[in-house]
Amino acid sequence: MMKFARRAVLGAVVAIVAAGTATASVQDRNVRVHNDTGVTLTHLYSTNSGQSDWGGDILGSDVIGSGESIIVDFDDGSGACLFDIRARFADGDVLEHYRINVCQVSDLTFG
Repeated sequence: MMKFARRAVLGAVVAIVAAGTATASVQDRNVRVHNDTGVTLTHLYSTNSGQSDWGGDILGSDVIGSGESIIVDFDDGSGACLFDIRARFADGDVLEHYRINVCQVSDLTFG
């Protein structure tokens, strides 16, 4: 009887841990990126903070004008929440934010 009780408790613990892991991996990684710089934001790059490559331009042919914002989904499929984000502007300036928790932050402002 004790073996059955231990197995039931162990099974419940495994189920709880698995559910917690599944929840963490499906977290919302959508962040509204605001441009309050006075200059058009022309390129936006991101990488999860465990990587060194910025990857491609998230905006593609789009831009974010001064005073505008867009929603960006930072989900790269890795399950990571901490991201480094780099913005390049029409005047050549570059601004970077490091270790942004995109699972908890809903707005990020360059300005």
